[in-house]
Amino acid sequence: MGTEEEFYVRYYTGHMGKHGHEFLEFEFRGDGKIRYANNSNYRNDSLIRKEMDVSKTMLKELKRIVSESGVMEEDDKLWPKRNVVGRQELEIRLGNEHISFETAKIGSLVDVQESQDPEGLRIFYYLVQDLKCLVFSLISLHFKIKPI
Repeated sequence: MGTEEEFYVRYYTGHMGKHGHEFLEFEFRGDGKIRYANNSNYRNDSLIRKEMDVSKTMLKELKRIVSESGVMEEDDKLWPKRNVVGRQELEIRLGNEHISFETAKIGSLVDVQESQDPEGLRIFYYLVQDLKCLVFSLISLHFKIKPI
């Protein structure tokens, strides 16, 4: 994995509910910029937006996490479709490869096990959990806020 290859990761999860459009979204770009947004109107919370830059070493580790996850070989055609509970989206560009997934929100591993493609959805689920943990850790390190 060269440092010049194209790299982009975007994750979104959200729904429309009685509090309006509530969502969590973040993206990693190849130039080291990370963008984060969290909108919850519950109890009059407001939109949180953060941007930060990370090192080439951090990007290299992120690329390793994505490539070793095996998600680039998966297909979302048998995954649960978005519904009233909400949806999740994951888009990744890694070199010449590009994937874009959309599925329903996953409440727990039971939802994964009961899907038509439990192995593929499990890979997606664990990668998303890893990416969320990474983003929340980076936000906690860079800013004096709790991201959720």
